[in-house]
Amino acid sequence: MREGNQSSPLNFILLGITGKQEQEDVFFILFLFIYPITLVGNLLIILAIRSDVHLHNPMYFFLANLSFVDILFSSVTVPKMLANHLLSSKAISFGGCLTQMYFMIALGNTDSYILAVMAYDRAVAISRPLHYTTIMSPRSCILLVVGSWVIGNANALPHTLLTARLSFCSNRNVANFYCDITPLLKLSCSDIHFNVKMMYLGVGVFSVPLIGIIISYIRVFATVLRVPSTKGMLKAFSTCGSHLTVVSLYYGTVMGMYFRPLTSYSLKDAVITVMYMAVTPMLNPFIYSLRNRDMKAALGKLFSRRISS
Repeated sequence: MREGNQSSPLNFILLGITGKQEQEDVFFILFLFIYPITLVGNLLIILAIRSDVHLHNPMYFFLANLSFVDILFSSVTVPKMLANHLLSSKAISFGGCLTQMYFMIALGNTDSYILAVMAYDRAVAISRPLHYTTIMSPRSCILLVVGSWVIGNANALPHTLLTARLSFCSNRNVANFYCDITPLLKLSCSDIHFNVKMMYLGVGVFSVPLIGIIISYIRVFATVLRVPSTKGMLKAFSTCGSHLTVVSLYYGTVMGMYFRPLTSYSLKDAVITVMYMAVTPMLNPFIYSLRNRDMKAALGKLFSRRISS
């Protein structure tokens, strides 16, 4: 990796979300509340699923994995942002920047594929109920989750290695509160045409689960519309409502960020990243628990056990 005639160690400056101190103070307070809620909320989901035998099925197994990924997803960037604000330092080393970028891409992709697996699980449960236990066997569930992790990491590795080979000149101000591939490519002095092509290929890999989700829900809706009773129809939709809400929040913000030309990116877009990086992982436990009787019951049992002990 060349440093563009710079003899000093290569560091970057994270400009933050808006670049204005007063607004950064507001976001700091916001993140100070969001991050602990994200950790506690998702951890409670995992503990509730683990402690209640009634939730030991594929749907909740995937939900527990999604909560685990969300904890890691937020932890890659938010603690660094909070620490930088407290220490009045916006610097991050090149190695730290690459590490942050790798895990952001890997976990973002893993999150996306687990959401697709959850949609597939609901499609099988509703459209092929008699074959559900055979298709969604414990071995199949583990393979689907492991596959999500493998694809996520496989998509992150080439982007990280390619970025590590780039040269960076005098401007090292990253237009975000964490190291993302888009602002880093804009700072490079090197020829980035291949990197940009690979980035859009990566976006394509990230988008494959969305196609899977759409196909899964087409099957769900086609099956549900054939259900003669309104009660059965409502029950089928209620099992998918929480998942559809999370998918809409996640993909809606990610598409607004990456499904456009590189040249259009600016610091203003950092606000969009807050939504899928911090807000969505925080909301997921509330979405899945408030709209799910089994989850609310499991959380109630978990709290009652802790209080009684």
